[in-house]
Amino acid sequence: MRLAEDICRERLTRADRVFLATTGEDLRPHVVPVVFALRGDELVIAIDQKPKSTTDLRRLRNISWNPYVAVLCDQYDADWQQLWWVRADGRARVDAENPAAIALLAGKYPQYELDPPRGPVITITIEGWSGWSFS
Repeated sequence: MRLAEDICRERLTRADRVFLATTGEDLRPHVVPVVFALRGDELVIAIDQKPKSTTDLRRLRNISWNPYVAVLCDQYDADWQQLWWVRADGRARVDAENPAAIALLAGKYPQYELDPPRGPVITITIEGWSGWSFS
């Protein structure tokens, strides 16, 4: 069953993490799990200090080449009647700093209160919602 935009927004807001999908110059999809916060039609993701293999992150390079992205969250359950997914499509930008976004993320994730992200911030302006639920 197709989900209405308000239900999509509610379920996405409650999610602990989403999968960020980007596409770069090589036209290959790149998907990574990320933590995020949602305010209105803007979703923010910060590059934090968790260990990464490089600081030259593919998601950032991809966004600079192609700003159109998608985020996806879902619920899986052995009882398939509980299944659902929500996707938000939008246009991303990368900012060196965004104190309001960091404060929003720290309000959602206690880990960020003690050690706020110091990397760039991805802001996605959501242009479309889609979702599905078994029932």
